[in-house]
Amino acid sequence: MAGIWNHPARPWVGPFVAFFLLLSLGDFLGLGRWDYPFRAALLAIVIWVCSKDVLTFRVPFWVSSTFLGLAVFAIWIAPDVLFPGYRGHWLLQNKITGTLSSSVPPGLTSDWLALTFRAARAILLVPVLEELFWRGWLMRWLIHVDFQTVPLGAWAARSFWITALLFAAEHGPYWDVGLLAGIAYNWWMVRTKSLGDCILAHAVTNAALSAYTVAFGKWEYWM
Repeated sequence: MAGIWNHPARPWVGPFVAFFLLLSLGDFLGLGRWDYPFRAALLAIVIWVCSKDVLTFRVPFWVSSTFLGLAVFAIWIAPDVLFPGYRGHWLLQNKITGTLSSSVPPGLTSDWLALTFRAARAILLVPVLEELFWRGWLMRWLIHVDFQTVPLGAWAARSFWITALLFAAEHGPYWDVGLLAGIAYNWWMVRTKSLGDCILAHAVTNAALSAYTVAFGKWEYWM
């Protein structure tokens, strides 16, 4: 166990693994409206304990990062806004990518506590753990197994495109816009060499998407 804790990938990978383990529990905990606060608090603790030594929120390009985040949000919703029914195509929903479904049970779509913590997870926690994993670790590990010798934002075509493709696959029926988002965030890491700026861009995207989801009842965006 000590070996795992001392592994150099732990602060970069640990929160991402914890996130998916928590998601895999489904409704097993049976906490109802308190499920989101509980999981958000637990995930925040994991991020802090695992990753505090590598996390940085320095954002030297905060204005550009904000605009990039808004641009990715626009890319995310554009196909469904411009082409109603677009997301129903078999290339997007199938046995491999899955089908559209919301992580918010119907009974909680008007519950302020559940929605607040669901949004907080998307805005404050997911960008941190995903940027640590995708841009902070995987892009470097694919360049060299000893990823600590590779600086943040190092360019290698193989690393760039594999990371973008896997990021797309993570988003199921939204793999198409997920791919474009992955390309945008990867490019921003290569351009800025800044984990903080990528976290901010991702957080702005998720904040705009969360506001859109709640305002228009598009719960499928919260997978």
